[in-house]
Amino acid sequence: MATEMKVKLHWLSKDTMASMPVGVTWGIPWREGELRRSESLLLAGAGGESIIPLQSWPTAYWPDGSVKWSAHAAAVPDGSIDNFSIVKGSGPAPDSGVIVRETDDTITLDTGVMVCTLGKQGGYWLRSIVRQGAEVCSGGDLICLKEARTEVSGTRTLTEEPFESRIHQAVVEQDGPVRAVVKLSGRHRAVNGSREWLPFSLRLYVYAGLESIRLVHTFHYDGNPNEDYIKGLGIRFKVPMRGAHYNRHVRFAGDNGYFSESPKTLHTRRTKGKYRELFERQTLGKEVVFDPQDDAYFLSLLDDSATWNNFKLVQDSSDHYRIWKQTKASCSWVKVTDGRRAGGLGYVGGEGGGLAAGLRNFWEKHPSGFDVHGMAEAEASLTVWLWSPDCAPMDLRHYDTETHVESSYEGAEELRATPYGIANTSEMTLWSLAAAPSPELLDSMLAQTQDPSMLVCEPEHYHAAHAFGYWSLPDRSSPVKAALEQRLDGIIAFYQDEVEQRKWYGFWDFGDYMHSYDPVRHVWNYDLGGCAWQNTELAPNMWLWIMFLRSGRDDIFRMAEAMTRHTSEVDVYHFGEYAGLGSRHNVVHWGCGCKEARIAMAGLHRYYYYLTADERIGDMMDEVKDSDFTTVNLDPMRAYFPKDEHPTHIRVGPDWAAFSSNWMTRWERYEDTAYQDKIMVGIECIKGANYGLISGPTYGYDPKTGVLTPLGDDNWGRHLAICMGGPQVWFELAGMLKDPKWEEMLADFGVYYNKSQEEKDELTKGDISTKHFEHPVLSAAIVAYGAHYKQDKETARTCWSILLGNPFARVDLQKDSAVVSHVDNLKEIDWMNTNEAAQWSLNTIIALEFIPDTIPEDYR
Repeated sequence: MATEMKVKLHWLSKDTMASMPVGVTWGIPWREGELRRSESLLLAGAGGESIIPLQSWPTAYWPDGSVKWSAHAAAVPDGSIDNFSIVKGSGPAPDSGVIVRETDDTITLDTGVMVCTLGKQGGYWLRSIVRQGAEVCSGGDLICLKEARTEVSGTRTLTEEPFESRIHQAVVEQDGPVRAVVKLSGRHRAVNGSREWLPFSLRLYVYAGLESIRLVHTFHYDGNPNEDYIKGLGIRFKVPMRGAHYNRHVRFAGDNGYFSESPKTLHTRRTKGKYRELFERQTLGKEVVFDPQDDAYFLSLLDDSATWNNFKLVQDSSDHYRIWKQTKASCSWVKVTDGRRAGGLGYVGGEGGGLAAGLRNFWEKHPSGFDVHGMAEAEASLTVWLWSPDCAPMDLRHYDTETHVESSYEGAEELRATPYGIANTSEMTLWSLAAAPSPELLDSMLAQTQDPSMLVCEPEHYHAAHAFGYWSLPDRSSPVKAALEQRLDGIIAFYQDEVEQRKWYGFWDFGDYMHSYDPVRHVWNYDLGGCAWQNTELAPNMWLWIMFLRSGRDDIFRMAEAMTRHTSEVDVYHFGEYAGLGSRHNVVHWGCGCKEARIAMAGLHRYYYYLTADERIGDMMDEVKDSDFTTVNLDPMRAYFPKDEHPTHIRVGPDWAAFSSNWMTRWERYEDTAYQDKIMVGIECIKGANYGLISGPTYGYDPKTGVLTPLGDDNWGRHLAICMGGPQVWFELAGMLKDPKWEEMLADFGVYYNKSQEEKDELTKGDISTKHFEHPVLSAAIVAYGAHYKQDKETARTCWSILLGNPFARVDLQKDSAVVSHVDNLKEIDWMNTNEAAQWSLNTIIALEFIPDTIPEDYR
């Protein structure tokens, strides 16, 4: 029997809500004690009708053992329900649940509509897909083309070497009844067997009663960037070709329609009358039937016409793609058309069905493509290129052979600009189809490729559950609050425009923003060392995710999602000497000599994990749980503190703050109390410092014990302790620990930060200089916390004077942007920097939660 507890859900995007049956997975936060792990949940329509089979599991726990976050999976009928609700109670099982079977060699996933057989070893991770008795895919593997470059006597030699996937491990992570998940891991092996490289993971998701398979593909780079250039990287599928050539079809999604052809089109110079009607029927993907006697002459014309065996689409930039087709490998490719932004959807099939594939962010992560070979043969291949071999190879070298610390703010004298250990993740969907898809079905698949259906809670629920700590809901009840909301929205709109205006796209770049602006050249500092790509500097991930939580806007969710996919993979080292660390901002994402835990910390990426239950982000958060050990070999403070009795040296923030976010996440996900204990050891050490969090902030550190040893009270700038996500992590941690002394230390730090030197001297006996408390705008979140905790109106007024005096509070970024007429009429804000945009926004949102009643109403 259901209780009165109800969590309302709705589609993330109304424009692309499910127009076909879809599998969806999402997460829900709960207040402590609200949901016990033994309690069941069911999914129903808004009025309680249309109960849909639901699969649920906890993804995080509160310290009392109740569920903090739950994840849910459902196969939702096509657009039949708009609003949903989760209530306590037992729901129905699916009519035909996913059945998982495992042998020594294979894993079979049966959804009731299709049977997908996976290989646990060897080259083909996909052995077959059979849809209602007909095989629509006869194999799938991963492929890579490596280009090697050598120079002898001034002559450059380029050689290409093909690699194919080899599966090393297969694990069933979920086995139904609504959803099943399998993770395959392996490496790419040279066809001649000479080498293995490029480790990969590939997750497959299937849902009960559906004909689709979701794929999440991650590859890691472990080569030498001076020698090992990736010329092509893709996923190749074999598709049986049945029936006459004119009943075989290829489809590519273009800008505003579909390339729809056959290896043997019915277009001849005699195509008139009924044959014109049949040609139109063929183009729609419908079966064409001829009478051998009545249509003998026209069939002879078809025999005489060209047979187009191969097709390809290449998206070579964010603003251009081209389609070609070819009769034979020995002949030229014929250009079909050029376009701007292809949809990332392709289909290949014949009589009895075929396979469609959609690649997310297709043009955004160019150069991408589709390649179809063998349409006139017994078996065709459909290759989805994550990096098209028709374009220049990946060049992962650094932009220089030396570092530029003083002139370009590159952070460290050591170069350390290596891509060894970075990764990139791509998402695909496959559909096993009984026949060539109609334009309407193509539209639905295209929508799901570009903007997959997703269920989310109302912002009020996220807020009430204190999901990810403390932040405010939008409030326009007074002129000043309305103005602040307008400014917050304006900053989001500015960056949405900049992504497009500046073309922040590409396989290695999409999702990231630039750091700061050059008003002389009217460009962002793309070539100025530490001022180019942002790479999570000052927590832009947190800003975007909190903006989504409070608004529920789908466009902001997609911004945050893209940034999370990028920063958790490209900016982070997943293995090697820097494992668990990430690269600070630079011209090349992995270029900065500063390798720090804050870039990779779970606190930046866990938003996406808990909202979507994405297992790949879960992998990443597992990877960083012991990143503090990596600092023994790469001391974050090596330039300032010589080797001594301490294994390493760290700052309470951003270093220990990053560690504590990793440990908190490990503790709540797995109830692993060893990491809770490590947090408590650190907190006790900070309590033991002369002035708590105000002390330091640099400590000697032993990762084996978690012990922090104070190194003085005035040794480093405090702004770095609080601008990289530390307060946001610590506020949420306080809600779990319920330690009044920890909360008091946070509040003391906030109240102290912006006091005068004289006031500081009274509190800390002249031991600490105010010069180490820079950039007041970065302190506003913890200042607001301190003002709220201590009910300190003077500190609250200080907080608002900082925020309201900032340019972001006083400038309308949309109305006040200047048009540079001699530079392609671009729009600019010439003082713009992403550091402050992210921090001002995030801290204003938090201040509106803690001290909303102290805003001066005379703000203009």
